[in-house]
Amino acid sequence: MTVPDGVLAPVRSDAYDEGEVQTVRLLEAPIEDVQQASDEIGWGFAPAELAAIKDHFEQLGRNPRLIEIEALAQGWSEHCCYKTSRPVLREHVFGIEDDDVLLRQDAGLLAFDDDHVYALRIESHNHPSAIEPYGGAATGVGGILRDIACMGCQPVALADQLYFGPPDTPQDEVPGGIKHPVYLTNGVVSGISDYGNRVGIPNLAGSVHFHEDYTSNCLVNVGCVGIGERDNIIESASGDPGSVWLLAGGKTGRDGIHGVTFASQELDEDSEEQVPAVQLGDPITKEPLLHACLECIEADLVEGMKDLGGGGLSCAVGEMCEEAGVGADIELSEVHCKAEGMRPWEIWVSESQERMMISVSPENLDAVREILDMWDVECVELGEATEDEQITARWHGEPIFELGPEFVYEGPEVDRPSQAPEEPDPGPAPRAPEAWDKALVEVLGHDNVACRAPLLRQYDHTVRASTVVEPWVGELNSDGHADATVVKPLPDSWQGLAIAAGLNPALTAIDPYRGSLAAIDELARNLACAGARPDAIADCLNFPNPEKPEGMWKLERSAEALGEGARALEIPFASGNVSLYNESHAGAVPATPSLLGVGIVEDVRDTATSDLKGGDIVVVGRTTAEFGGSVYSQTREAGGEVPDVDLDALTRSVEAVVSAVEDGRVSAVHDPSEGGLAAALAEMAFGGDTGFQVDLTQVHPEPAAAMFAETPTRWVLETDEADELITDLEEAGLHAQRIGETREGDLVFDHGGDRLAALDPDTAYEAWHEGLTRSLGGDQA
Repeated sequence: MTVPDGVLAPVRSDAYDEGEVQTVRLLEAPIEDVQQASDEIGWGFAPAELAAIKDHFEQLGRNPRLIEIEALAQGWSEHCCYKTSRPVLREHVFGIEDDDVLLRQDAGLLAFDDDHVYALRIESHNHPSAIEPYGGAATGVGGILRDIACMGCQPVALADQLYFGPPDTPQDEVPGGIKHPVYLTNGVVSGISDYGNRVGIPNLAGSVHFHEDYTSNCLVNVGCVGIGERDNIIESASGDPGSVWLLAGGKTGRDGIHGVTFASQELDEDSEEQVPAVQLGDPITKEPLLHACLECIEADLVEGMKDLGGGGLSCAVGEMCEEAGVGADIELSEVHCKAEGMRPWEIWVSESQERMMISVSPENLDAVREILDMWDVECVELGEATEDEQITARWHGEPIFELGPEFVYEGPEVDRPSQAPEEPDPGPAPRAPEAWDKALVEVLGHDNVACRAPLLRQYDHTVRASTVVEPWVGELNSDGHADATVVKPLPDSWQGLAIAAGLNPALTAIDPYRGSLAAIDELARNLACAGARPDAIADCLNFPNPEKPEGMWKLERSAEALGEGARALEIPFASGNVSLYNESHAGAVPATPSLLGVGIVEDVRDTATSDLKGGDIVVVGRTTAEFGGSVYSQTREAGGEVPDVDLDALTRSVEAVVSAVEDGRVSAVHDPSEGGLAAALAEMAFGGDTGFQVDLTQVHPEPAAAMFAETPTRWVLETDEADELITDLEEAGLHAQRIGETREGDLVFDHGGDRLAALDPDTAYEAWHEGLTRSLGGDQA
């Protein structure tokens, strides 16, 4: 790193050693030199931003100190202030309100019942996981748990949506500076499981997708759901002037420095050098910290609380001050550090894990300290809130940071140009196979259809003893997959929360708009399968470099679709996260709007699962011959159009399916997604350890479409009252038909009087159950 001479200068003081505090000679040094310093150090300022900062300090009549520039770099980073995405979200996503949304801060809080709320949050840990997959993923779990707890809620479920390159990618085809997909997959899953299992929160929902465009930049999105009492809601804001700033939890180190600025730039062949930007997680410290914080909140001893994530102390203090309209006076030399000789700017922006900033009134300080001490949680008093709406940070008593929170933490907004790429030729739709049995086996063994047991069996799904529907359903050890999981968060209530994910990046890679609508559709279908009406969404928008017009266009089209879908279903976005610059020298990720949804289950005893139990099989929804992005199309090396979503039909269908589940009219329900209707039926049979015979003639006249099209807004129901149920569904304006029945023996598919396939269940199960295991055993060098 080469910083031009004359940009940095030491600040001399009797209070500290020379060189501990520096000034940036922004007012005197050539602006080109300051820009070079920004690029070399990693501040990430655009020329216009440096000009705005220079203008601000000219008005103050002084040069900025290095700690102030570092804080501005964090606060103005894309990762913190959403300077690119804010205008897009304001146009398309913000403003979908609901009376049940009570608060949106570190997490969204929504009404659960008259006395309780639930919390929902999702965020990304993409760049850290691409560099150090175990630590990057583990600290993502740690951060999301703190987001929930600092709102006064007990975490009850974790979720993760993961995206990697194909596991069978030959090593010589992995770009330079990029880790192999198998190494990344194993490292990320190990990090999530080790952290979540040790802290004692069940991992209940999510997805794992493999796509060639993630080879250059994997994505790791982590979510959490919590439960709390309405009386214990606490804001991520400072208390009144005079309130004490109390830093609790782990020590502050050099890990995680420049984490948010690193996450606001593309990866390249030298990104491995950014390992210091990855935080180090410690679940053994985290668990007592969560318990202690929640106990303090329950005892009504704290004024506000915020976790220290992106931007560290700087952003936590600044955002709490801005939210409350107060200032702060902080003494950084009091912070407990992991390493000797840490400079004040490092302490101010370090993103070391397992830390909470607590605002406490002076009269409650001793009681809070007593609780923290009982849980063996370290804490240190750093200062107090002030009336002047300025943040002052000191080093051994001397002010070294003196700025207002609005300037530092609001950040600019950027209106970037957008341009649609040249519309690709979708290519011909796939033809019917020569051998249907072979085609079905190939689809079942595909990386995006095959059983997830090799990865997800590493997670604890039942810790805390409140899981009603696990990710695994059906006969013991069948590994049948649930569409949504259900948790019973309160011991004295049968009401529950269904949790599900939604997104197929193979669709958004072709058409960001239709693919994003399909994500809303899939999320709603998954929740409906459990008998839950969709209640809230958390979105994590992962996109390429927005400075490239095509990347910006993808963000705009996806946000437009998400807004339309959520408004049609009247589902609010409770919280969200935006991660841009998911791109490297080897290519960009597809538009990836990960959705995590929650639905209310009125009585957890009335949920349904996907495993067949015996009865007639009914398909709800119409099938179209659109194969764009489908697994069948991929196995045939073909193309096709991405299917569209009828939002009106989706709204009516969700209500009809939920009502059927609540009324006990279905014994099994599953939504066809990757692999189409054939894969969905096979998965239901695997969970029930049984077979079936179906005739797909009326599903679609083309047998390939009937078997493998991935048309949205469809469900497969098993019922003992097919005729009555179909009549009721048709009266609701829906298309429904009986296609067959559950029975012992083969998986039998007929169409137009012909037998397409009669697959031995053991052969089909082996292809599905072992497919991903075989892929992950590939080249990991």
